[in-house]
Amino acid sequence: MNDTELLGRAREALERYLEVRVDPDGALTFAHAGVPCVIQSSELAEGLTVLSLTCVVGWDLPDRPGVAASAAERAGEGLFGTLGVIHTERGLDMTLRYAFPAQGLDPAPLGTLLMLVVSTASQLRAELLDFAS
Repeated sequence: MNDTELLGRAREALERYLEVRVDPDGALTFAHAGVPCVIQSSELAEGLTVLSLTCVVGWDLPDRPGVAASAAERAGEGLFGTLGVIHTERGLDMTLRYAFPAQGLDPAPLGTLLMLVVSTASQLRAELLDFAS
């Protein structure tokens, strides 16, 4: 299965739950509860194509002690996704990323898997906004 086919399957899976856009480069973009997300596909080796899901959990969050640690602890409770924290001049930016080989997954289980990650990102965002305010 090539990149285009795999992204098509991911789009079909997500459209059961969300409005999905296809960017000019083929990436899928969508939002869930205020969390912007993107899915890209890459062939790492012949026969090994992976989907990469990135959700922007928060940006320009207050860089106060405990904010990043709280988010990392919460993200660690989930099974899907790795939290990324970037310290900038304007505060903290956080992403939740998950990459996995998706070949062979039918749209229904693929949609469930993707929504587990997206839902975790949305929950993290809600908790972060409460904690950071």
